[in-house]
Amino acid sequence: MGRGFRALSVRNYRLYWFGQLISQTGSWMQTTAQSWLVLQLTQSPFALGVVTALQFLPIMLLSLLGGAIGDRLPKHRLIIFTQIAALVQAVIFAALVGTGAIQLWHVYILAATQGIITAIDNPVRQAFAVELVGRDHLVNAVALNSMLFNGARIIGPALAGLIIAGASSTLSGIAFVLLINAITFVAVLFSLFMMNRAEFLAAPPPRSGHMGSDLLEGLMYVWQTPAVLLIMIVVAAIGTFGYNFSVVLPLLSGFVLHTDAAGFGGLSAFLGAGSLVGALVTAYAGKVTMRRLIVGSACFGLLLGAVAISTNYALSGALLIALGFAGILFSTSANTLLQLTTPDALRGRVMGLYMLLFAGSTPIGGLLIGTLSNIIGVSETLLVCAALCLLGVGGALVYRRRTA
Repeated sequence: MGRGFRALSVRNYRLYWFGQLISQTGSWMQTTAQSWLVLQLTQSPFALGVVTALQFLPIMLLSLLGGAIGDRLPKHRLIIFTQIAALVQAVIFAALVGTGAIQLWHVYILAATQGIITAIDNPVRQAFAVELVGRDHLVNAVALNSMLFNGARIIGPALAGLIIAGASSTLSGIAFVLLINAITFVAVLFSLFMMNRAEFLAAPPPRSGHMGSDLLEGLMYVWQTPAVLLIMIVVAAIGTFGYNFSVVLPLLSGFVLHTDAAGFGGLSAFLGAGSLVGALVTAYAGKVTMRRLIVGSACFGLLLGAVAISTNYALSGALLIALGFAGILFSTSANTLLQLTTPDALRGRVMGLYMLLFAGSTPIGGLLIGTLSNIIGVSETLLVCAALCLLGVGGALVYRRRTA
């Protein structure tokens, strides 16, 4: 047990981890409720794709800027600011749904607002891990971060689905879920204020100068470092066409498997269960290699294709467990290899580019999936996405051979 959870021996990281576990559970509850709300309001795969695009478009546009800001300002202070902003957004969302005033354009604005907050928060939080635990515990900390994220993915959607299904009305259930998410931000803020800032490690000195020069420096480092560029190629393919679960799972639930809110929550829980097992394996494995990244990515593409052609709920659940496992092998390997390779002074900008390709590319994938699903069907669209993921992995292998 000690070897698999050794990063939790650091007090600051322990406070951060438990606060994030509570907050991420609430965030997954909101994601599930938001997707179900859009389908209830519109019954349109395209509308769901638009909401996802609006939520992730700011990440595509602002993640690099967020990473550059993270290299200039204290990350601890920035995370406190983003968590307070997310708390305010969640309260407004819950109030609109609870009063029955919610309309689709409200959801669009709230999704875009959340995307702006996330664009600053994500690269800063990714780079903050090494300041909490140092390089010696970084591999374990990244795995434990994935563990809490996917543990929350199991608990959050399942709770949200049960609450919505058991409420007197769908809207009242969704409003209660959103209120719970708002309350969970208090936990992460408490953990951040309880940290001992004197114990932060590897914090680079404050930077000055032009922001544009900082951004160019980060991009040039990635372009001129083959080991980093290879990871980014894989991340771009899987992030754009594979990691669109906020669109894919509602469409599978409503148009392929024909389940209710509880069944939709169950699909998210299956995916999270496989991811949690993958995170546990990574936590105990210790060493991370480029081979693990490539194998995890290839398996992810193949399993996404299998999910696309399944019409049985039980089989789809089993495939989603395997898909979650492969996804974690890919994502934890990419994250850890990038953080170990990148110099401290460039980490924020490199992780900003990582988040741009991994999550910021979702508007492209979300709109593609929503539009194609209306034209050729959900299953056929997912098969196209699986093929594009495998094409990206193949391109990375060709690049690796040429630069070996």
